[in-house]
Amino acid sequence: MRITVIGTGYVGTVTGACLAFLGHRVTCVDTDSSKIEKLRSGQTPIYEPGLVELIRLAAERGGIDFQTEMADSVRASDVIFIAVGTPPLPSGESNLIYLESAARGIGAAMDSSRFRVIVNKSTVPVGSGNLVGTLVREGLSESQHGETETIAFGVASNPEFLREGSAIHDSLYPDRIVVGAEDERTLDTMRRLYQPLVDQNFPDPSFAPRPLQMNPVSMVTTTLTSAEMIKYSANAFLATKIGFANEVANICERVGADVTEVMKGIGLDARIGRGFLNAGIGWGGSCFGKDISSLLHTAGEYGYQARLLEATVAVNRMQRQIVIQKLQEKLFILKGRTVALLGLAFKPNTDDLRDAPSLQIAERLLNMGVRVRAFDPIAMSVCREQNPALRISYCADAQSAVEHADALVLVTEWPQFADLDLADLAKRMNKAVLVDGRNLFDPARARAAGFDYCGIGRATSARAPEVNRGEAIQGGDLTA
Repeated sequence: MRITVIGTGYVGTVTGACLAFLGHRVTCVDTDSSKIEKLRSGQTPIYEPGLVELIRLAAERGGIDFQTEMADSVRASDVIFIAVGTPPLPSGESNLIYLESAARGIGAAMDSSRFRVIVNKSTVPVGSGNLVGTLVREGLSESQHGETETIAFGVASNPEFLREGSAIHDSLYPDRIVVGAEDERTLDTMRRLYQPLVDQNFPDPSFAPRPLQMNPVSMVTTTLTSAEMIKYSANAFLATKIGFANEVANICERVGADVTEVMKGIGLDARIGRGFLNAGIGWGGSCFGKDISSLLHTAGEYGYQARLLEATVAVNRMQRQIVIQKLQEKLFILKGRTVALLGLAFKPNTDDLRDAPSLQIAERLLNMGVRVRAFDPIAMSVCREQNPALRISYCADAQSAVEHADALVLVTEWPQFADLDLADLAKRMNKAVLVDGRNLFDPARARAAGFDYCGIGRATSARAPEVNRGEAIQGGDLTA
């Protein structure tokens, strides 16, 4: 099939590359000429493992190109994806200016040569499918002078469920594909588009191998409104699950329990599951906060107060302050201290800093008179570019970041940080304080290396050795 993808951010670029890899002919469109030039030269405007290699394979298989104008590709396409940004407004609702522009532009470019499906791939508020249909018709009317009855199109909602850092894996081997539409012709087109994914009959790339025992992928077909709600509900639930883990972590600290053991214990319950139960300093990124805000705004429009979602946002906001509190407990006076941050990106395997906890922690420390150093394997150049006023020192490695520092804060759980020589880091510091914001390190190992360690939801001192209760009673020495 001929495909146009409008928008070359995370969703648009990955979607276009994956569809071309599956054998479709894809054109990716963006008004940002610098992004298009990068993509044409074999580079990507975003960091995503395997994406450069996937685009190269896509060019060999279905074919993929990159343009700044959409009209020609829209006229030649069977399916047009809208994958533009929908950033939040101060009110919490989504800014739909780019969506509206894309929809009108699609309408203005269409002719009667074929039936087309226009797909909302962007995360959009409930009701946006209807809005896109209206805007496309407006674009048609303006360009066709009212003669629109011979031009047929359908509108679909096809939300993405990609995780930055594993977006290619999530696209090629999804848990499910969700498509919402109001007519069977549109649904049939989307079924044909995704048949290779459903059947899993394509050769897997070496850098993103197919999981063992991969089954055919379920395709959920529903209405436009339900598909839009599925996306918001999924992200809201995951954010709430993380918030629950953090609430329990804060209680664990007070009673002397270890949240990592508690979450492992409850996660083995099939009704709960282990995913998204890692306590820490809270979630970030472009999705959770924006999607919950949009859902709260929609609820408010219909006169409903979503108290659980409000609490999820509040818990996440509070969790970031915990790092500051722990530093104050360990160092007392922070003014004039030096604190090193390990990690800047909101999660590993990405350079995305949107709503990253690191930025809020750094700003708070700087305002308190702290000297802040940072090291991140990928995100430092992006941080410099996007936050020129942020007065932190960027370091070449973890060792230089901690040199003569008073505390070290693990912010992003990059896998390579787990292999750091903690004893070497501790020796380089003025005060070997370690705040493990992601519970990456084993507390006993960190303490043995010389660190004054504290995690999130973990006991403040090493756990007492286990005692065989029967033997202790027989020996007359039952330790508490």
